[in-house]
Amino acid sequence: MEPISPPADRIPPLPEPISLSDALASFTEPWSPRIVTAVNDYDVRVAKVQGEHVWHVHDHTDEFFLVLEGELHICLREPDGERTVVLPKGSVHTVPRGTEHKPYAPRPTAILLFEPTGTLTVGDRHDEIPAHVEATTGHALR
Repeated sequence: MEPISPPADRIPPLPEPISLSDALASFTEPWSPRIVTAVNDYDVRVAKVQGEHVWHVHDHTDEFFLVLEGELHICLREPDGERTVVLPKGSVHTVPRGTEHKPYAPRPTAILLFEPTGTLTVGDRHDEIPAHVEATTGHALR
């Protein structure tokens, strides 16, 4: 596994509690995660999502999803074929590294993700990126 170098603007762990509701209220852009804190070499990100993301693969890391509000569907392309997992509010799912997947939210949804610092939201390989999806390693919470 190739290590990911933390960016120069790495978000340090914060000394005070963070309200996830306040963090989510601080931005409106869908599929554009905000980094709320860091744990070791991982970012804790929140995002607002709706509609389809893009088929993509993270070659070197698993991807953890927690649904805070709404409902998230994750389409998976696995050796036995395609399937979709449905995550209602309060559910978690981890997509294993190397698994092609495409998140989809049928209605406005809020999610929390754990990913190694510097991980691109569109993975290491992906389909064409639609205009409503931002290819980013996350934005600092303001």
